[in-house]
Amino acid sequence: MLQLIKKTLHSATPAVACATKLSLFWGLSLGLALAGSAGTTSASAQTQTPSPDPTDSQSTNQAPAPTAAPGTIAVSRATAAALAPYTGPKYDNRWEFYDGLLFMNGQAGQNTPVRYNMGGMEGMATYWLTGKLGVAADVRFGAGTTPVISPFYNRVVVMQTIGSGGIQYRGPKNRYAAIDFNAFAGGTYGDFNYAVNHYPGGSPVSACPADQGQGTEIQGNLGLYCNHVAPYGAVGGSIDFNESGKLAIRLQPDLTFEHFGTETREFFSISMGVIYRVGKR
Repeated sequence: MLQLIKKTLHSATPAVACATKLSLFWGLSLGLALAGSAGTTSASAQTQTPSPDPTDSQSTNQAPAPTAAPGTIAVSRATAAALAPYTGPKYDNRWEFYDGLLFMNGQAGQNTPVRYNMGGMEGMATYWLTGKLGVAADVRFGAGTTPVISPFYNRVVVMQTIGSGGIQYRGPKNRYAAIDFNAFAGGTYGDFNYAVNHYPGGSPVSACPADQGQGTEIQGNLGLYCNHVAPYGAVGGSIDFNESGKLAIRLQPDLTFEHFGTETREFFSISMGVIYRVGKR
């Protein structure tokens, strides 16, 4: 029995060895095939993977564009400039025009006991030569009533028309206000006989001594100056409160001088109005 088993194993060994070799060959072939397929798939995947776009990296680095809140629009540069804080005037204007209400006082006669007050208008044009110095032309008109000693009159109307020219000097300034100094010289025309000329039925007295006796009915005078042009001057300053780069509110007090009589007399004047700046130096 033992010999029969040995004989059988001996006869089966070549077949087993052959089967073993065959299985090893097929296993090796299958492994190489699978490895090749995996390499092809990896290469294909690498080929199909897109390379990164340079523009994508640039867009990633750039800040996103601002977006408006719901119900609003994005702020443009023009709108942002309009909303920026006001920086005030540059004070580089060539021309400056002023128009305002005027108060001033005066004296209507050489020997009148009190002064009189006038209200009126003032206009001024300034041409700036530099940022500090300008030449100006100034026109003023005022009218008021003055008391007189007479049985026929209580108060009479007096008017002055003034024309002068001079310089303006720009002092301290900022975005809110500017201070200017001025000096003017010129002439003033005084109209002192308006009430006498408009007296109903003719005045029984004249306005000034020189006109007395021009009619048999005129027996005296009111002690006023006669109508004429007299030298005039003003020195003072102004402060401009800026409303915008071109517009300002001006307050201008002055010390004025006139020589209607035998000596020069000093008076006070103040005006308030609007300044408009135009042109560029």
